[in-house]
Amino acid sequence: MGDAIDLSGDGGVLKTILRKGKADAICPSEDLPLVDVQYEGMLAETGEVFDTTREDNTVFSFELWKGSVIQAWEIAVKTMKVGEVAKITCKPEYAYGSAGSPPDIPPKATLIFEVELVACKPRKGSSVAGVSEERARLEELKKQRELAAAAKEDEKRRREEAKAAAAARMQAKLESKKGQAKGKGKAR
Repeated sequence: MGDAIDLSGDGGVLKTILRKGKADAICPSEDLPLVDVQYEGMLAETGEVFDTTREDNTVFSFELWKGSVIQAWEIAVKTMKVGEVAKITCKPEYAYGSAGSPPDIPPKATLIFEVELVACKPRKGSSVAGVSEERARLEELKKQRELAAAAKEDEKRRREEAKAAAAARMQAKLESKKGQAKGKGKAR
């Protein structure tokens, strides 16, 4: 569907969207860090599947921002929307490194995962309503800050315009006086 996006900036984590999530779908955030995914993991070199949740139609749940999964997943899943399916290609430095994960993943293996983000949820003890209220509060604060910044910019612009107008009046007075002085000098 799309071109590969270099999420790590060094080619270590590439994401290709196979199916987009809906435009209004939620995505993981600090407020919604618990994610459920379905995936299939393959060795890039051979195409051999080493792990999958698809065979038994289960989900794998984990919390982002905790380092509980390989770095490539931490990076890539944060960029997904619920319902999105993406192919994530992970260089060894962002997966299991030079050690691999025997016996399934050899050392220095590049991995390919097809991942579907099934759900994002708040941490246990948090409520979605609480998260929504907090998000609304933060949005309101952001709007207030933006309005204050705009008012400050308007005030700064008005002061600069007033300075420029005062300078122009002063210049006009000086030129007027110079003109009067020249006129007096000719009359003598």
